[in-house]
Amino acid sequence: MVNYKKFFWSIVLSIVVIDQFLKFLISMFKPNLDLIVLKIHYLTNTGAGFSILTGRTWLLSFISLIVIVGLIYYYKDIPKQKTPQLLFALFLGGAIGNFIDRAMRSFVIDFIDFGWWPAFNIADMSLTISVVGLLVYYIIEEKKDKKK
Repeated sequence: MVNYKKFFWSIVLSIVVIDQFLKFLISMFKPNLDLIVLKIHYLTNTGAGFSILTGRTWLLSFISLIVIVGLIYYYKDIPKQKTPQLLFALFLGGAIGNFIDRAMRSFVIDFIDFGWWPAFNIADMSLTISVVGLLVYYIIEEKKDKKK
């Protein structure tokens, strides 16, 4: 039997540690790597995805904190299945990773840049994957419920 709580929190912790470790390295060494299809370089963002709410760090921090606390509080309501546990853990890990940046630095460090898409980081990737995954998961679940 799967220990879902352990599974969930190990994913959350892994995302936060990887995200913060890479941001630490990027801020320390400030690389400027051009890898043909993408660039790895140090960027800062005082907004959210796509630079929405630029300069509103405290508002974004407050919203993030509410989301983080809410998700922890409502953890018991997450279905005890691997897919939703994984996706909500990715979401929480990403939210915590970017919240740490905003709280400690007043900006988020981005470093993955394809040029044609806004630059992002591991926390952003986790958030995006989780949101898309959760949409797909719940659409499929709703279709299953309608067939019953």
